[in-house]
Amino acid sequence: MRIDKLLSNSGFGSRKEVKILLKSKAVEVNGETVRDPKFHVDEKLDQVSVGGESVVYREFIYLMMNKPPGVISATEDRFDETVIDLLSEEEQRFEPFPVGRLDKDTEGLLLITNDGKLAHELLSPKKHVDKTYYAKIDSPVTEEDAVAFKKGVVLDDGYETKPAQLRILRSGDESEIELTITEGKFHQVKRMFESVGKQVVFLKRLSMGPLSLDESLASGEYRELSEEELTTLKQRK
Repeated sequence: MRIDKLLSNSGFGSRKEVKILLKSKAVEVNGETVRDPKFHVDEKLDQVSVGGESVVYREFIYLMMNKPPGVISATEDRFDETVIDLLSEEEQRFEPFPVGRLDKDTEGLLLITNDGKLAHELLSPKKHVDKTYYAKIDSPVTEEDAVAFKKGVVLDDGYETKPAQLRILRSGDESEIELTITEGKFHQVKRMFESVGKQVVFLKRLSMGPLSLDESLASGEYRELSEEELTTLKQRK
């Protein structure tokens, strides 16, 4: 890894700021002064110090966000604000990405990381990771709907969904439900309700695998995962 990237990811400023730091002769690798920002180091073996203090390199970042509506789940976009735009410059230096996607108008739990292996584990169809959503529906939701979802419903493109668990919190002109699915097809929750003649008018993801949304996070806020949350997430098989 280049020394400028290592220092930037370790909180020593932007690449430009790190170059200035290197020119000041404040950076040493294994006791030798390094001034070239392209100098390559082994972050696991080499001893890096700045101003005589050892640098502890951090490879990964794990953030839980309460995604707000109107923001897209992407790393960049020409027209819309992305979830990455909501992060600080320091966090953006890790080049994180959202794990999976929530629709632009959908809110709730979103994991943001630069750990590709963990993201693959959570998104792989073979892993059947549970995702639970809270939704408001424009008409009465019935036990017949719950039975249909449990069997699997056919979407508009002919795809038959895997069994899902539908819990009716309140049935009426605007029903409230919780739905747990184990896959993530495009607009899946909305399309599942469309298959039974109903429309989703509000959608919020509550959990993904063992990770549940911290309800103390206001819309658009985020925080780092706790050690317990991260351990539980990584231990999931």
